[in-house]
Amino acid sequence: MCFNSVPVAVLRTFVALLLAAGIACAAAPASTPTPLIAPGVTVLGIPVGGLSSEPARAKIDTAFSQPIQVVYRGRPMTLTPENFGAGAGVDAAVTSALAATPRSKIALPIKYSNHSIDTYVRWLAKRLYRRAVDAKLLGVSSGGWPLISEDKTGRAVRTDTLRRALVQQLQTVHRTPVQVLTRPVEPKVRRSTYGHVIVINRAGNSLNFFYSTTLIRSFGVATGQAQYPTPSGTFEIVDKQRDPWWHPPDSAWAKDAKPIPPGPGNPLGTRWMGLTAPGVGIHGTPDDASIGYSASHGCIRMHVPDAEWLFDNADWGTPVVII
Repeated sequence: MCFNSVPVAVLRTFVALLLAAGIACAAAPASTPTPLIAPGVTVLGIPVGGLSSEPARAKIDTAFSQPIQVVYRGRPMTLTPENFGAGAGVDAAVTSALAATPRSKIALPIKYSNHSIDTYVRWLAKRLYRRAVDAKLLGVSSGGWPLISEDKTGRAVRTDTLRRALVQQLQTVHRTPVQVLTRPVEPKVRRSTYGHVIVINRAGNSLNFFYSTTLIRSFGVATGQAQYPTPSGTFEIVDKQRDPWWHPPDSAWAKDAKPIPPGPGNPLGTRWMGLTAPGVGIHGTPDDASIGYSASHGCIRMHVPDAEWLFDNADWGTPVVII
């Protein structure tokens, strides 16, 4: 159909519609561009330059949510920031980043629970703790030598170091394994330095003085008669007296006896070392001829000079094994 044949009224209507559409297009506002973070901006070291808010939030949140590995002897334990009540102020950091100038470094607000950290550190410290084991006197061998158990060094977690390392991990998004450091727990008593041990052999009427398992000196002694035997077992020195008085024991053989003051005729000589065995001790004697025999009323007699030497070298608490 020829254009000239279009009715004039239709043509005018078409032109009017085109003009109205043009005016409407001219009146519509232009769309607002999405704000982007300036180039080179970082949040706690995370590059977010050129990103809009939502991608920036997602990137920061993903980085902060990375697990934390706690490693002991190559065995990892995996935890999350949530285990320590930790959270990051991502929205605040992104808002600051959007307003920042290029290459700005934005902080990331981080909070965590000190209680949760302390609870975990205590739990791990208890789990990994190994107590020290002291050397102990077990008795004597068939040959009369002290049997002393081996000591063992324990271990304990360095809790302050572990706590600081966990806080550092929560304050960054660049995770590195946290190595659990320990310290040795030393035993109070070591086998090599156990100390002095006295072994008394009733059958041989001998007293051997050891340092741990090393023999220092041997002495001849007198032990108890058959009717007044020296008790066997493990005891300790609990009393030491220079120039002691002799007090008669509550026994039939000492009936009507009187106390004897220090001096040449004192039955205890010049030194007394009382044991945990009631009424029994190691002492000197003026009766040198009894040494080497079962001649006492239960005590262990020594030559006076020998008793004085032992008195000076055996401390309170020295174990005495009588076999």
